[in-house]
Amino acid sequence: MLIMGILNVTPDSFADGGRHNDFDAAVARGLEMIAEGVDIIDIGGESTRPGADRVSEAEEIQRTIPVITELAKHGARISIDTMRASTAEAAIKAGAAIINDVSGGLADSQMLRTAARLQLPYIAMHWRGQSKDMNSKAIYNDVVVDVISELQERVDAALDAGINPSNLIIDPGLGFAKDAQHNWEIIDSIDKFVAMGYPVLVGGSRKRFLGGDSPDEREQASIELTKRLATTGVWAVRVHSVKPHSEVLTK
Repeated sequence: MLIMGILNVTPDSFADGGRHNDFDAAVARGLEMIAEGVDIIDIGGESTRPGADRVSEAEEIQRTIPVITELAKHGARISIDTMRASTAEAAIKAGAAIINDVSGGLADSQMLRTAARLQLPYIAMHWRGQSKDMNSKAIYNDVVVDVISELQERVDAALDAGINPSNLIIDPGLGFAKDAQHNWEIIDSIDKFVAMGYPVLVGGSRKRFLGGDSPDEREQASIELTKRLATTGVWAVRVHSVKPHSEVLTK
């Protein structure tokens, strides 16, 4: 299982907003991740925490592209965390190698065709709407069945757009239009997502369903989640701290 390290170049992300919100701090954190053995650095310039406001395309590009350009020089494998096709394309030109789209192509009608043309790995997450109102959409008949069905729709759309099946990765979207019980039901049934036949990314790091009053207090639970997922066939976990997660995989 791979470790995807989160690098939010934002002032308002839920767990680390502001810690790496300038070029020097972001690059320093990226280099630290490389030294700790990260497999992929996921760089984002727009918070997707519940209630977050969207930023402009120009702002997103200004935040992310210089950092991607610099870290690519150091051999990092980089994914761009974006819902915009234009930002994804700029990031790939700057040295990113993976597109991580939390909307699964729903937020930008050009994204799937752009990903197909770029011929690089594309991560499609389960998504029901923007951060401002996604919590109101956490209504399911059976969360596992419904999320798999909706993810399959995004898979079909990606394939129809020309994305090579070998480049497609899926993410059940823990915390996105899901309450705590929904998240745990998905984790308990993660084998059903693996059985869809595509690599599965899981991003549960420091999210509220893990308990604790603050994101930092959820770090140990995040590590335990990584340990639990290590034997399930999951492709990668998306985490805030690289070293402890890497260590739990090698024990």
